[in-house]
Amino acid sequence: MFSSELTSITFGLLSAIVWGAGDFSGGLASKRTGVYAVIITSQLVGLFLLLGLALVFDKAQPLPGDLAWGAAAGAAGAVGLLALYRGLASGRMGLIAPLSAVLAAALPVMVGAFTQGIPDLAQFIGFGFALVGVWLLSRPERALDFRLNEFILPVVAGVGFGLFFIFIDNANERTVFWPIMAARVASVILMTLTARANGQPLWPERAHVPLIALAGVLDAGGNAFFTIATQIGRLDVASVLSSLYPASTVALAWMILKERLTRPQWLGVAAALIAIVLIAL
Repeated sequence: MFSSELTSITFGLLSAIVWGAGDFSGGLASKRTGVYAVIITSQLVGLFLLLGLALVFDKAQPLPGDLAWGAAAGAAGAVGLLALYRGLASGRMGLIAPLSAVLAAALPVMVGAFTQGIPDLAQFIGFGFALVGVWLLSRPERALDFRLNEFILPVVAGVGFGLFFIFIDNANERTVFWPIMAARVASVILMTLTARANGQPLWPERAHVPLIALAGVLDAGGNAFFTIATQIGRLDVASVLSSLYPASTVALAWMILKERLTRPQWLGVAAALIAIVLIAL
């Protein structure tokens, strides 16, 4: 029988694979239609999926506190997503993508050290390899020069995603799907209000709905796998492994779109594999 720690690691890796595939699908859709329409529609699809899963599989009723933590997680994640897309739209992908991903992984590690104790040495070294891997996988081939004020958006994005990890961990003591459904409700509301305020369309063209729906299903699945991983094991381990999702996105772009992997990205893949081995020891 698998140990609970190994099971948690497995679900953490599954969340990274599925989240990365969702980002790949959502990224393709965003090239064809409005970003807000992609986000809102995909999250609505995930919302209805999570509602169905909650009604079928969550036997216990959620406590109001669990739903509140879930809503807080959704709001934090939405703020992180808005900062991420604002930064990417500014053309500073070389800064915002790797820095936000590393911060999203590092913040739960710090919180986990206080709440669950320091991880063992092999896992701690594995965390380091994972952060290096995420940075290398996310950065572009050409280096960019940065100014101090350009760190604001990636920091906001990384902290938003990191807080999502932390808040959803506090919301999943009794149930799996109700808290992340509450997170999705909060996120959809915030994204809709933001789109309205910016005069952006809320709905995509019908031809793009299947790809967007796939992104929503995958994103909801990634949330579910992450929640299960944190229920079974440590927050820091689940967060770091889940943050390896760029490896899945890069791999799909390589296999499906025939995009060339840069030398740093290959090094990032190697660092991610070393991290997985060390964390699983």
